[in-house]
Amino acid sequence: MSRRKSRIIAFQALYSWNVSRVPTEELLTFSWLKKDSEFTPNELEEQTFASFIISGTIDHLDEIDNLISSHLSSSWTMERINKVSLAILRTSTYEIKFQAGSNPKIVIDEAVNIAKEYGSDDSYKFINAILDKIEKDEGKTLS
Repeated sequence: MSRRKSRIIAFQALYSWNVSRVPTEELLTFSWLKKDSEFTPNELEEQTFASFIISGTIDHLDEIDNLISSHLSSSWTMERINKVSLAILRTSTYEIKFQAGSNPKIVIDEAVNIAKEYGSDDSYKFINAILDKIEKDEGKTLS
């Protein structure tokens, strides 16, 4: 199973949800990913993990947004964060704070790599800084 692929799917779904407010149930059908009618077992596992991240992030959105907001510098607001970065921050914050057994360092590393691939030029630096602060404040112990 590729957790990276699951995280990419989750971030893309959250981006779509943030832009169009597609109902969560519709996001979780993954109809926007389907190339044919059947998925391989690996794809089903990726979607299952992505589903946990998507639904968990949306379920805890207010707490996640408050946590992100509390770690922004005084010159930044949530509205100023571009939607790609916000989706990455939200899904990663969910994993750090709420996903039992997650390794925050791996989550942050994946978020940085996803931001490098999908975000603006320096968005990965911003995302790394915010998630690092959140991880330290949450006091997660590393494996």
